[in-house]
Amino acid sequence: MAKKPRIVIVGAGMAGLTAANRLYTSASSKDLFDLCVVEGGTRIGGRINTSEFGGDRIEMGATWIHGIGGSPVHQIAQEIGALESGKPWECMDGFSDEARTVAEGGFELSTATVQPISVLFKNLMDFAQGKQIEASTPDVCLNSKLAAKAAAKICTVNGGFEKLSIGSFLRKGLEAYWDSVKDKGEELHGYGKWSRKLLEEAIFAMHENNQRTYTSAGDLLTLDFNAESEYRMFPGEEITIAKGYLSIIESLASVLPPDLVKLGRKVTRIEWQPEGHRLLELENVYDSRPVKLHFCDGSVMLADHVIVTVSLGVLKAGISQDSGMFVPPLPPFKTEAISRLGFGVVNKLFLQLSPTQDQQNHGSIKFPSLQMIFQPSDSELRHKKIPWWMRRTASLCPIYHSSTVLLSWFAGQEALKLETLTDEEIIDGVSTTVCSFLSHPHQERNPNSHELCNGNVKSFENLSGVGLKFSKVLKSKWASDPLFLGSYSYVAVGSSGADLDTMAEPLPKVSISNPGGGESSPLVCPLQILFAGEATHRTHYSTTHGAYFSGLREADRLLQHYHCFD
Repeated sequence: MAKKPRIVIVGAGMAGLTAANRLYTSASSKDLFDLCVVEGGTRIGGRINTSEFGGDRIEMGATWIHGIGGSPVHQIAQEIGALESGKPWECMDGFSDEARTVAEGGFELSTATVQPISVLFKNLMDFAQGKQIEASTPDVCLNSKLAAKAAAKICTVNGGFEKLSIGSFLRKGLEAYWDSVKDKGEELHGYGKWSRKLLEEAIFAMHENNQRTYTSAGDLLTLDFNAESEYRMFPGEEITIAKGYLSIIESLASVLPPDLVKLGRKVTRIEWQPEGHRLLELENVYDSRPVKLHFCDGSVMLADHVIVTVSLGVLKAGISQDSGMFVPPLPPFKTEAISRLGFGVVNKLFLQLSPTQDQQNHGSIKFPSLQMIFQPSDSELRHKKIPWWMRRTASLCPIYHSSTVLLSWFAGQEALKLETLTDEEIIDGVSTTVCSFLSHPHQERNPNSHELCNGNVKSFENLSGVGLKFSKVLKSKWASDPLFLGSYSYVAVGSSGADLDTMAEPLPKVSISNPGGGESSPLVCPLQILFAGEATHRTHYSTTHGAYFSGLREADRLLQHYHCFD
């Protein structure tokens, strides 16, 4: 009896479980494949990791459905009833509270000060992404439109867009904006030693720091300008999943037999047969399995096809000379694409507020949605005790309207540093920062008041006394986790969308016939190694739905190879 083709999927995240779901449930492939999913960790989900903190449901990894119009993730969430829950969850009300924007030193900024720069930044990003620039107030919209066009013109004159970064484009746009504003109004009143230009630059930097967490590019100077217009989002609002992102994963896995997904099976090496190589140590080519997987416990598994869904970070480590993840090494066209593409780290920090007994007697204290405007890290005006790793953090906000759990996002070097800090170091650094921002320098405080300074938030000056305390800390550590080595991919300067397409190409693509003449027989099986994951999708990279689409793509590639379609 003919042996079933064995398909092994490496990784039980969104891409891997989507591929397994598709292969297992396809009616025309029933009982055709010997299917197996091997996962190096002790849980399914990959970079989706729903957890709880302070009694609220939170996401350690993937958080948002990026647009509900046409999103397969939203469709699944609707079908399984995951969009409603009686239990509080992260961002359950979006960001319904209007953010308070405060400059270092405790200076709360007016909308009139913040809006022009916020609109400018949005219009510059819309321009880079090929979107229609939306109308705002006529003067603000005109100035930012002019700035976007001027920035594009400046960048083109300076050598074209070939190796232009988003970071350099944004800064040219800010300079062009300043040139277009006739009345710069350098004199500011009520903002201490902040000049208008310094303040506007710091507001712009806050938006840049938000963009770093959106893209995972630790420095926007490494984020490619050209590829930005290829990235696609679904229309409609961005929402979180009431019952947790893990509910999507569990739904995909629920149709699979219990023993199909094997946890704690970390792959250390994948041996395959590239073009021009004969299958070795096999007497019967037709009865062979061309791929051998080696696991950390010393065991091995043979397969006809392996769908690799590990992160780009793991692939980057895997192609290093010291690793030898693939034997023989992947061909140059594949390793060069892996090397060129960017893969950054974004971490989330959750903190639990713990009011003192005195504050509890007077009811709960509401922490604001705080946007933080920092002095430059080399400025003599900066608060010397605010740690450097806090200075590129854009916000600190409750995870929903009335929650006592606060959330802040970190990217790049700051995210890496966060992973090394103790809870005590984090609490001290965040407390120092909050104290600087929420203690207005000109406000006389009423010692009997239980409101927080500036009308909403109490000073943190005495954390052991009347002020609020952070009692617990929870942080993600994606960079130091050997199963991920980072968060998600981006198109770096020097790479392009074509590299994402290259990431998706299987190895080898076609059968190789007997070069020695005589009766032709395939010596190399096609589609031995297939690649899926968010870093293999040209227009939806860095997203869960991009990973979902890639899992479908590779499953369908194998179904088509075996001529089985519903």
